[in-house]
Amino acid sequence: MAAAVFKTVEVPKRAWWVRFPSASADDPVMSMDERLRLAHYDVARASKPNELEERLAAFGPDAVRHLDALYGDPKAVGRILGTALEAAAARSADLRERDRHREQQPDWYQAPGLVGAWAYVDRFAGTLAGVADRVGYLEELGITYLHLMPFFARPDGPNDGGYAVSDYRSIHPPLGDMGDLEALAQLLHSRGMVLAADFVFNHTSSDHPWALAARAGSEVDRACYLTFGTEEETLAYAPWLREIFPQGKRGSFVFEPVMDRWVWSTFHPYQWDLDYRNPEVFRRMLGELLALANAGIDVIRLDAVPFIWKEPGTPCENLPQVHDVIRAMNALVRIAAPATIFKSEAIVHPDDVRSYLGSDGTRECEISYNPVLMVESWEALATEHTQLLRHTLETRFEAPPGTAWVNYLRSHDDIGWGFADEDALAVGIDPAAHRQFLQRFYTGRDHRSFGRGADFQSNPTTGDVRLSGMTASLAGLEQALLSADPYAIDRAIARVTMLHGVIASIPGIPLLRIGDELGTLNDLTYLDDPERASDSRWLHRPRFDWDRAALRTDPSTVPGRLFGTLSKMLRLRAGFPFLRADAPLRVLDGGAHALVLDIAEGNLRVVANFARHEAWVTWGGSEWVDALSGDAHGDAGTVEPYGLRWLVPIATDTS
Repeated sequence: MAAAVFKTVEVPKRAWWVRFPSASADDPVMSMDERLRLAHYDVARASKPNELEERLAAFGPDAVRHLDALYGDPKAVGRILGTALEAAAARSADLRERDRHREQQPDWYQAPGLVGAWAYVDRFAGTLAGVADRVGYLEELGITYLHLMPFFARPDGPNDGGYAVSDYRSIHPPLGDMGDLEALAQLLHSRGMVLAADFVFNHTSSDHPWALAARAGSEVDRACYLTFGTEEETLAYAPWLREIFPQGKRGSFVFEPVMDRWVWSTFHPYQWDLDYRNPEVFRRMLGELLALANAGIDVIRLDAVPFIWKEPGTPCENLPQVHDVIRAMNALVRIAAPATIFKSEAIVHPDDVRSYLGSDGTRECEISYNPVLMVESWEALATEHTQLLRHTLETRFEAPPGTAWVNYLRSHDDIGWGFADEDALAVGIDPAAHRQFLQRFYTGRDHRSFGRGADFQSNPTTGDVRLSGMTASLAGLEQALLSADPYAIDRAIARVTMLHGVIASIPGIPLLRIGDELGTLNDLTYLDDPERASDSRWLHRPRFDWDRAALRTDPSTVPGRLFGTLSKMLRLRAGFPFLRADAPLRVLDGGAHALVLDIAEGNLRVVANFARHEAWVTWGGSEWVDALSGDAHGDAGTVEPYGLRWLVPIATDTS
């Protein structure tokens, strides 16, 4: 079938026409006004009637190019574009104004003042309305970017922490409703803050209306999922697939007796993978995504990005078509809701992680989690050596122009030891043995350990195992408090602040796990809940302790010490105009135990000692002042165990 093409013609006040069939017209050539009418877009609602046409002209060709590469069906492309235009029509006046502002500042997400935190709605504040009531706490901490974990309708019983979505346009009832979500977004926007949310687009819950209709016999809905008539058919895929949750189920397929078919289920049995080879799936999920954008979400985290396209005889991860899907969705979002950007969640090889930021100037995800920085920060803390972390920062940290890393220590998920084998080998480390050591260290099975984490999803076939645990517990605070050892408590607090100090100062967007600022420890109460007891990730998903938060202004307490230091760091970062997400980074030689970073061409020099003993560190330059302590320094000095310096140059008077 012929590919959709664009043709530019000279028409007064209409710069171009678009060629593709529509669902309601035989003539494949439609003027822009005709396309707008087809989508029921009321031009009179917009203060600038030509805005949508301009965005279609700018981003429509990219959308059609990637959609055509996926589907080769101009009618399907037309229907997908119509869905985007319908969402544009439904966008509120306030959000259209936000679109205009963001288009005037397209690099807004690279500003130094964007400082993030994430939390579960119920565990932080009970409800969405409760989150709105707690915005003042976030502002006190210095947060301007709030990421809320999934809050959509979900099944009763196991639901993977909300990542099994029953309805993308309904809120889980105990948390509130869509009106509460929109009100929260409006409140955050009025305070100069950004709201982020997850878009679970690899799969739906098995009780989603499409899945229920598929069970009831709807061929159209069944075609939205990857299903097979016999188990033998799955063998075209199964040998190449890795198991994500091997302790929950083996393999990637579950038998659905009502349909008498095998259903693809990458994660849990109650999460059914969607089939993006069907353009109707793309169109439907685009509609769900844009409804989320129209609720006021600024940053949409694309969950489980690598898995969304499957082909026989491949690992079914990171396939080229995945990038076409995301690039097409990005272009369509830029047409319908340009204030919204994508955040990639890909826990794969570092090269593949970076690929979702786009290449060759092609826009994909504007920002992405940086899992290798997280993993190697913990690796350096355990080994007290920084060679692997330095090597990776030197070779992998630079992000493509117009994009940014999201830097973090803990997410809602486990820690998989996902450094690249070739990076470990380059610095003389045996990758497999080193991963085993790190797991032993952070679960307290090594005699040198201060960590108190737990194993997650041990795979008996491969030997792979991941880690659960709160930042403070992994960094030794839990062990120190149990021993009531003041020296150990000081050291644990120093580890937490040093790690966060690196994350807060390095180019990118820092993302804090709410509770870390108070030294929140592991939560063992999940073991009393039969629905959660088998999932150790709930160890690091405790309820927020507001009594503990009340101590944040008392510097004689652990919460007061941590909150005071971390909030100071976040505010300092926001006040450094040079500390943009795309600021240049240079790794200096600080010796075996220290990390020395030159940021923004000498505007900031970060020194972090990862060792439990003092280290003599040379950082160069001449005269510096530590922005954290106010102390003056020369070009080198002794850095205390787990010490941190944020050095800014002292201006020289040349008059």
